[in-house]
Amino acid sequence: MRASRVRRGLAVVATALATAAMAPGAAAGQAPPQPGTTDVRLITFNDLHGNLEPPTGSSGEVELPDGSAVEAGGAAYLAAHLDRLRAQVPNSLVLSAGDSVGASPVNSALFHDEPTVEFLNSQDVRAHVVGNHEFDEGYAELQRLQGGGCHPEDGCRFRDSFDGANFPYLGANVSFEDGSPALLPFTVQLSGGVPIGIIGATLEDLPSVVSPEAVAGLRFGEEVAAIDRTADALDRFGIKAQVVLLHQGDEATGGGPDSCELEPGGPAARIAAAASPKVDAVFSAHSHQQYNCTATDPAGAPRPVVQGASFGRLLSVLDLSIDRATRDVVRERSSARNEIVTRDIAPDPETVALVQEAREKAAPIANRAVGTITGDLLKAAAPSGESALGSVIADAQLESTAAGGAQLALTNSGGVRADLPHGSSPAGEGDGVVTYGEAFAVQPFGNIMQTITLTGAQLKNVLEQQWTPEGATILQVSAGVHYEYSESAPIGSKVSGLTLDGEPVAPDAPYRVAVNNFLAAGGDGFTGFTEGTDLTGGPVDLDALLAYFAAHPGVVPPAPDRITVTD
Repeated sequence: MRASRVRRGLAVVATALATAAMAPGAAAGQAPPQPGTTDVRLITFNDLHGNLEPPTGSSGEVELPDGSAVEAGGAAYLAAHLDRLRAQVPNSLVLSAGDSVGASPVNSALFHDEPTVEFLNSQDVRAHVVGNHEFDEGYAELQRLQGGGCHPEDGCRFRDSFDGANFPYLGANVSFEDGSPALLPFTVQLSGGVPIGIIGATLEDLPSVVSPEAVAGLRFGEEVAAIDRTADALDRFGIKAQVVLLHQGDEATGGGPDSCELEPGGPAARIAAAASPKVDAVFSAHSHQQYNCTATDPAGAPRPVVQGASFGRLLSVLDLSIDRATRDVVRERSSARNEIVTRDIAPDPETVALVQEAREKAAPIANRAVGTITGDLLKAAAPSGESALGSVIADAQLESTAAGGAQLALTNSGGVRADLPHGSSPAGEGDGVVTYGEAFAVQPFGNIMQTITLTGAQLKNVLEQQWTPEGATILQVSAGVHYEYSESAPIGSKVSGLTLDGEPVAPDAPYRVAVNNFLAAGGDGFTGFTEGTDLTGGPVDLDALLAYFAAHPGVVPPAPDRITVTD
């Protein structure tokens, strides 16, 4: 059934292509179009992650070129800025570069992100590439978000019915095991009398950042090959103006929304430079960074590569000038920029009502107090890579699995999704109160804790896997674990002085290590965890955190002294 649904979608796309190909300037025997250009504006956001409410802390700020920051984000403000930008250019299309859902705050996640899909529909989103978080609940749930219907287990909890997305989810490099497409590779949108081909491609290594069962039966191909294949197909149908929604991104090293200060060798820059010259621009995502860059395509022509941070804080705006005769983009007369979703304008009333509805329906659960803290618990990392909030989560996970023999806990920093600022309780409980909704925003995935046995040598190997040629991914460690690493040492030989509770970790000795099921399956490239033996189950990671807050009133932010950098 799922394959037939995609085939029906491809048939619809083929019809749209045929229609677009017969537009003025394409059909033989018609008078040539009048000379001149038409202006089309593409407005894209990425990595919204169900942030309907204005995000808080550093997650709700945009860094400016001078190093200062401005508050930004919130669906009602995002909608208001979309209205402003569309009013400036009548031929405007709104797009999403992925991860609109998943890892969402409680007022969206409690309802399987249906409120967020309703928001996207209200903003007339025309195309949406799948990100890795669109697969958090598996392919079947992604298809439900697309086609509608109540959740098979929880039913319709947000509203009496759910009609699904009004826009297509795209994935040119996503297929079933037999090679047949699992998602539409592209969509064609007519704007200003010209067709715009919108190609969607997600990260090839998506299976490494989701649980294996979520993508069982699916294959994720190389991005450039999929983009080129799709661009050629669009070109054969006369679709000359083409853009890519790419759920892959680079790391920025600073600057404001329109800077291009990137770590060299990033995957988005590589893809943007290698993909077909038929593509006129690339909207990237996934890394939650802000940048506005230019890549030189294989034919030697420049094209924009832009990303708009995350959580609805920025809108990436691409103003295209399209030649009416050739129907291709005039790149030298086109431009890209990032617009800050400031909170100094009137919010969109329709979206205010939607957000209020979600808030009120989630409130009985979200506003329940679950603990207290004495200071900010932030996910921002110290120079060593450890964070106060990550350390608390690791401590909570160790405590929740100690009865099963766990001696230490390691958790992935990417699973720490939001800050816990002191005194930010939406329930008005007073300074230091942590609510269920806030805790849920920190640990929204519902991963299961597991305890495995690793030798000391295997444990050190896992820690060495924190560094790859692409960069570092530092695991958060529980109290009692200490080690140091050398930044200048070669990959594979960085870690030294590994101790547990003050005793050196012996290479041949067994150690019981608590991790979530994502890491246990080798997630984030930590394949060393798959060598673990004697696996036993534990609680959900959020439940571990809730139990820790209940058992430890007034949690004190721990000092970042578990990991030491030597040079």
